[in-house]
Amino acid sequence: MTTSTELPELPAEAPRKGRKNNPEKTRENILQAAIAEFVQQGLSGARVDAIAERMHTSKRMIYYYFGSKEQLYLEVLEKLYGDIRSTEGKLHLAELGPREAIQRLVEFTFDHHDRNVDFVRIVSIENIHYGEFVRQSKTIRTMSTNILDAMGEILQRGQDEGLFRQGIEPLDLHLLISSFCFYRVSNRNTFGQIFQIDLTDEAVKARHKAMICDSVLRYLQA
Repeated sequence: MTTSTELPELPAEAPRKGRKNNPEKTRENILQAAIAEFVQQGLSGARVDAIAERMHTSKRMIYYYFGSKEQLYLEVLEKLYGDIRSTEGKLHLAELGPREAIQRLVEFTFDHHDRNVDFVRIVSIENIHYGEFVRQSKTIRTMSTNILDAMGEILQRGQDEGLFRQGIEPLDLHLLISSFCFYRVSNRNTFGQIFQIDLTDEAVKARHKAMICDSVLRYLQA
């Protein structure tokens, strides 16, 4: 009579090379599956097994590319922050007048948060963890200084032209814009139930976008 013994798990191996092997595409697919899992389960509840099941691959493949669940979560954060920072850099704000540049930035921030609920949810999850993983990422901090530099340049131009008042900190302006755009997505379910308003309604969104643009420009006005 023979008995079977369970073989020890082998260390992660590199994917086999082939004509269809595309490491960057594979990484992107893993990140997308991980975003869905982290959004639904949070960092603590997310399982690498479930992420592997989402993309019909093995845990070994995921560990090969990312090493651990925590590293995968960190790179999800860097991807989501990188998406918004990268698009901000393509708004050509320096080519617009100060008021027009601010309005474009506010409208973009509003639309980005509204269309990227996963970003808002992941950031909310990271705040539950007291920003532990953002704190580890020099990449996120470096990317985020770019928007402050752009805002500072717009504010300076607006002040030089007598359009904006003096003494406004770019970081404070960034907080003002982000807070409204973020809150109406992060709290849309509770706020909507309490006050019986559908924050996804197109007419409501148009009204709110106009309101935050007007509020920011009035705040800046000299």
